[in-house]
Amino acid sequence: MDSEPLYITGAGVSEESGIPTFRGNDGFWTIGSTNYTPQEMATRYMYQNNPEEFLLWYYKRFATYRAVEPNNVHFFLSNKRLITQNVDGLDGKAGNPDYIPIHGRLDKALVYDQMDQFSELIPSPWDDIEKLTNGNDDDTKAKLLDAFKISKKTKVPELRKSLRPFILLFDEYYTDQYRMTEAEEWMKSSDHYIFMGTSFSVNITNIALRHAAQNNATIEIVDPNPIDLGLSDIIYHTSTAQDYIKSKLNSKLNDEC
Repeated sequence: MDSEPLYITGAGVSEESGIPTFRGNDGFWTIGSTNYTPQEMATRYMYQNNPEEFLLWYYKRFATYRAVEPNNVHFFLSNKRLITQNVDGLDGKAGNPDYIPIHGRLDKALVYDQMDQFSELIPSPWDDIEKLTNGNDDDTKAKLLDAFKISKKTKVPELRKSLRPFILLFDEYYTDQYRMTEAEEWMKSSDHYIFMGTSFSVNITNIALRHAAQNNATIEIVDPNPIDLGLSDIIYHTSTAQDYIKSKLNSKLNDEC
């Protein structure tokens, strides 16, 4: 077993950088479009059947935050083993060379294909849209279809030609496109888990907890309002990730004095 902790982070870690959480009062999952809920919008079905609405929603809700900078927590985690649910790419910006973005990254795109087919990642074309559009939704939709190589006539994505954001959608499952096998190997070999800023409402945290229990691992949860998981011997830190990191760094400084 590895003695170094395995960190698993959620949206609470990036809140300090100005990115709303998903399920809070101001969260992304509380903001839909005119005709669809977020849970309907963030799906492979919507991309396939209404790609212009799908892309416009991602452009407005997520791409707005693509220029946000990492905070102290991201930099603290930059040399740690890390699996994050966040798609903001801030851990990469902070310098972590090998973290696993298990739900994808908004700053990356890939060729649209069957879910089990692996595609090389390319930079997302969000910045190009901003340069071309005048802010009108119809104009933005047209530019998005062009940028993601979807016909404006048919408005139907084409396999192995069109592009899509590198985001794991609600009606998709974990594959090795999202490094799932590698993530499970990390979890199987870990005897110390630290969960930060996660609501435990997504499948990856349930998978991690199962491996932690099988390993009799130490489990720590960092959250200002932690969820009681009903498991024994969990160490709860009722604090933000920022405050937790500060206490860790202060403790290290005191030990070195």
